[in-house]
Amino acid sequence: MKKARRDIFAGSAIAVLLLTAGCGSADESPGKGNAVKPVSDSKQLGSAYDYGAGSGAVPAGEAGKNGPAGQLKVKEVPALGAAVTDSEGFTLYRFDKDTAKPPKSNCEGDCATAWPAVSADDASAGEGIDATLLGSVARADGTRQLTLAGWPVYRYAKDAKAGDTLGEGVGGTWHALGADGKPAAAGGKKPAAGAHGEDAAKGKGAAASELSAVQNAQLGTIVADAEGRTLYRFDKDSAWPMKFGCLDACLDTWKPAKPVDKSKVSGIPAELVGSVKRPDGSEQLTIDCWPVYSFTGDKEPGDISGHNKQGLWFAVTDKGKKAKSAG
Repeated sequence: MKKARRDIFAGSAIAVLLLTAGCGSADESPGKGNAVKPVSDSKQLGSAYDYGAGSGAVPAGEAGKNGPAGQLKVKEVPALGAAVTDSEGFTLYRFDKDTAKPPKSNCEGDCATAWPAVSADDASAGEGIDATLLGSVARADGTRQLTLAGWPVYRYAKDAKAGDTLGEGVGGTWHALGADGKPAAAGGKKPAAGAHGEDAAKGKGAAASELSAVQNAQLGTIVADAEGRTLYRFDKDSAWPMKFGCLDACLDTWKPAKPVDKSKVSGIPAELVGSVKRPDGSEQLTIDCWPVYSFTGDKEPGDISGHNKQGLWFAVTDKGKKAKSAG
């Protein structure tokens, strides 16, 4: 009986600790306190929606994506700016876990299946590309991989056609490649506030802050990132205990928002803004403890086409709540 009482007391103490901890650790520095776990049915959920490459099948155009790069080109990509493509127009990518000095690829095995290395053979500089930045690095299998400004260059297996950018932001570590070797978005042009509609509906002021509360005609006050993109929360995620329901193929369509500088937040209480470490080690922005995402289906600043998607995805209010349609 005494042992049973001790067990009950211990269990109660743990429960109290969990309840009092809240999600405060979500705003701590990387590696501290966040025991975040995936939701058990996340893989099945991810395949229940069209994420751009079918249900894991290798998309069309595989031969072109594994072939020589040919003449590299620079192409303007909406919301990203100037990105590098191969001669067939396929977007080229870089991996943050690689190194440029010295050049080294850290993508092998299954990673290299999803992210085919671009061969250095037959690669040349086209308009907008500095030929002196092109090089190569030896891979573990002895092949030579193209590098740009020292960064190993890849394609993404789920980009089914020229111009696709499904690899942008995957895992928070893969990015469309800029002509200088940096992520394309880092040097890209920010959409002008108020383009293609009313300023209020299209995120006016979002470009001046890393995170802003903006007015939308249908949803009222919602949150937008620095590019004016609407941010969303997912009902299959959990705020406490913090869990992720969007993994694997889901991330092709819903991109985890990056953490922001709280001093550059406009219209949102700073205490609601935090971050959480994802299972892959990357950091994701949270609002009122909820991980938030952008939607690849939104084509212009202020678009809200992701709202109420599958009855599970919702634009986020300045309080971190699910936005509700007017009327």
